[in-house]
Amino acid sequence: MCAAHVESVIKNIIGEIVQECAVRGHVVADTLVAFMVKAVVLDPRNGFTVDRTLTKQDVQKLVELCLDKLMETCSPSLDTIKMQVYFDVHYTSRREFLEEIHQVVESRVSPVSREITDSRVKTRKELDALYRKIITYILLRSSMGSPVDVNTLQEATVNWTAQKPDLNPCQHVWDELEQDSALQSVFPQTELGSFMVLLKRDKEQQLSELTMIVTGIRLFNKASTKGEEETDLHELMPTTVNEALPATSKSIENQLSVFQNLAWKYTAVLEKLTDTDSQHEQCDVPIVLLKQALYNVRQHEAFLKMLLADACLCVKHIEILQTELSSQIKLVNETVKSKTAVPTIKVFPLFKVLSKLWSGLQDEAELLNILHNIMLNLQPFVASQAKIFSEAYLDGLLEASDVKTDAQRMTESSGERIVPAEMKTQEWLLPETTGNFNELPLEYNGVCGYTLVNRDGLLLPGSNPHIGVLKHKEKLYVFSSKEAALKFASSPDDFIAEVADKAKHSPELIQLLKLQQQFSSIGPYSEMQPRESLLVKPIKCESGTQTDIHPMETNVVKSYEWNEWELRRKAIKLADLWTKVTHSAQTDLSHMRRENITQTWLPKNAACQSKREGESNVPKPHIYLAGLRGQRDKQVVKTNLTRSLDE
Repeated sequence: MCAAHVESVIKNIIGEIVQECAVRGHVVADTLVAFMVKAVVLDPRNGFTVDRTLTKQDVQKLVELCLDKLMETCSPSLDTIKMQVYFDVHYTSRREFLEEIHQVVESRVSPVSREITDSRVKTRKELDALYRKIITYILLRSSMGSPVDVNTLQEATVNWTAQKPDLNPCQHVWDELEQDSALQSVFPQTELGSFMVLLKRDKEQQLSELTMIVTGIRLFNKASTKGEEETDLHELMPTTVNEALPATSKSIENQLSVFQNLAWKYTAVLEKLTDTDSQHEQCDVPIVLLKQALYNVRQHEAFLKMLLADACLCVKHIEILQTELSSQIKLVNETVKSKTAVPTIKVFPLFKVLSKLWSGLQDEAELLNILHNIMLNLQPFVASQAKIFSEAYLDGLLEASDVKTDAQRMTESSGERIVPAEMKTQEWLLPETTGNFNELPLEYNGVCGYTLVNRDGLLLPGSNPHIGVLKHKEKLYVFSSKEAALKFASSPDDFIAEVADKAKHSPELIQLLKLQQQFSSIGPYSEMQPRESLLVKPIKCESGTQTDIHPMETNVVKSYEWNEWELRRKAIKLADLWTKVTHSAQTDLSHMRRENITQTWLPKNAACQSKREGESNVPKPHIYLAGLRGQRDKQVVKTNLTRSLDE
């Protein structure tokens, strides 16, 4: 079956499942269905073989199995898969988040910008309307107030008194802060005529510069009202920063703390239940659901850690921008302080820097809001495990057992260390011999693979990498204890295969343990998925090389010329056509077969001049004929009346 036909079949299967879910009252996304189709195919218990073509019975069976999975209620496993799909779709890198924020701002101001640049005003009323649109554009772009807020418009446009273009635009601000016009001081309404004759690109550039300058002026005005010596940065910050900064990081930290404690409880319960001595005592406890709940909580914890890291980075950037903003305001104040006039070429760049810092703060605040919204939207995906296993139920299962944190597990195994001499057949990485040891890309997302296999799916973090990191086939594995490390190293391929088998039975482990590459090539089915990126992510890494600036000895050819026309001129000079003659010949064989062209130099106009000028004049001939009229037979008489040359 060709790949195009296979893809068409899978698209039809996905569409059928989505439609059937809608009929049953459940709205599911195509990405979730594609994920579930692959999960069902991977599960060996379902009996699908990747080396044969799907029959109608196979397709029907696949649809029914996917529907059963998607229709499960109060299922931690399904919630984990939904959480993974949601996070994959909505979470991206910091750079892409900022690009999306800028695109949203552009989409918000582009209609106003288009109206301004495309307008063709003719009357005074239309000029006033255009000026108001420019004000609206600046307010929307800078996000310093609403265009419908009367106070904001008054601050920007009340005073129509324009200053000289080479003076400081804030001179009147110090005297009457509430009445001066930041825009009028930079771009008076009388300049609209010059603005209208510009090209569209130049208009857009001038609008951008006006926005930065006016925003910088307004920021400086606000800082000036707080006093000359001290400025309250909290009041200067964008509203979104003041709202998002205290809420986002703290809420993510609180959520992370709650779910870490919950994950430690689930781990302690499963450790107790999967212990060989206590399995017969707790036969009525739903161990499978407990493992699914543990996977659900651990996945939520991993996502919260990623969000918290991004939030902390935002906070760090905000602190840096706040420091730079304070320094820049002081610099502007020193530049214009006690001066009646300051050249615009000196003060306008300072206002632009203020505007850029303000925009950076807004970007960080918007990014914090996005991270906070993602955190809130992740919460419904952990509701099922809380509904099945209450805190009291888990405490009852624990009884007198100790709940160990990840830090405590690391402390307990701190004295264990692999001796490479004991395992000469394997390569071990130790902190003393490995650079950037704490940043190594560990397999299974830092989970102990031996415990996962030996304890029937128990997720136990490789709490102490200082025990030793096993390097097997260019991949790195970490373990929870020295014993686990030695047993895994004795037959690593077998344990790796068993971990993959565990992931096939519990598809949520594929992303939780970062096994996407291991399942990237599963025959035709890997080509079926229209959203393969959910399960197969490309490996990204930063690499660099360094070479000498000039690895070979320099050989500068001074006669080298890059200009084509200079080379043509030199070629004509070398040809010396003045001394050449072009010859051509035509034979009987070439006659009437091709065009022959001959190029020669045209003959020169030659002339000579004597020392004395002379001239000659001869008489005009005059001949008279008599007898032409009146007589038919009379002979004509010819008389020569020309004067002689001697006369």
